[in-house]
Amino acid sequence: MIRSGDIDIDLPDRIAALAVLKHTPASIKSTVGPYTRHNSGIYVTDIPINPITGFAAIDHKTAEERDYVKIDLLNMSVYQQVRDEAHLIALVEKEPLWEKLYDKEFCQQLTHIGNHHHTLLKMPEKVNSIPRLAMFISIIRPGKSHLVGLPWGEVAKTIWDKTSEGYSFKKSHGIAYSHLIVLNMNLLVEKIENEETDSVTDDPEDTLRDFESD
Repeated sequence: MIRSGDIDIDLPDRIAALAVLKHTPASIKSTVGPYTRHNSGIYVTDIPINPITGFAAIDHKTAEERDYVKIDLLNMSVYQQVRDEAHLIALVEKEPLWEKLYDKEFCQQLTHIGNHHHTLLKMPEKVNSIPRLAMFISIIRPGKSHLVGLPWGEVAKTIWDKTSEGYSFKKSHGIAYSHLIVLNMNLLVEKIENEETDSVTDDPEDTLRDFESD
């Protein structure tokens, strides 16, 4: 049975992970010469290797056809703000303040949708759940942009259908990216709350002493 697709893993530091992981960089066809190194893909199983470049001897599409599974290790700086596993679980499980998506300054700080606040405003119904956020992530891709402005019920009918006209998202990617955005939202809110707490607990006398000592 031939497998298809690849595996995406988000990391706070891709270079650090590669330094301790035995792997072969994936190859991609180049329009100006031989195969070049794939930006993020690697193989952790045996695959033919080009002895000169050290990369896979076949491009990633051919490798997929031959049943090799590529793993894409992707840098995601958001995770650098996560303290530990317990913190990560708490952030992902916490219901986000969905209305913050409509605060332009807040939205612009979010991964994947930061440049699409204007499109959010075109949707007749609010994004207030993971399924709707997943659909929105797909809508902002060229292959599904014709669905902008429609009610979510209408969007849901075709949003995950495959299309040959423009790039679009798989549902699995949409759901996964939505959880990452929720993590990002909750981290931002946590940061804002901590800054507000710090400003309230500052001792005015300490501030005055610092001023007088200058």
